[in-house]
Amino acid sequence: MSGRVQGVGYRFFACSAAKQHGVSGYVRNLHDGRVEVYAAGSDAQLNALRDELKRGPRFSGVENVSETAAELLPDYVSSFTIEQD
Repeated sequence: MSGRVQGVGYRFFACSAAKQHGVSGYVRNLHDGRVEVYAAGSDAQLNALRDELKRGPRFSGVENVSETAAELLPDYVSSFTIEQD
């Protein structure tokens, strides 16, 4: 995600939304001001999470959400975490 996504509670928002939709993975801030979300779940779960991430928390300003297919990472298949920088 890019836009106003750091310093507005975006990682906590993403973690809560992922857990609500039963998605596993992680969220972390990137050094260039973007936020990265790695998510694993069914198509329906991922679509629901994507909609939430595009909206973002109250004071965010999400400008872009880009997606890339990734291989399944075994460390992130059973929970969703906030990774530290």
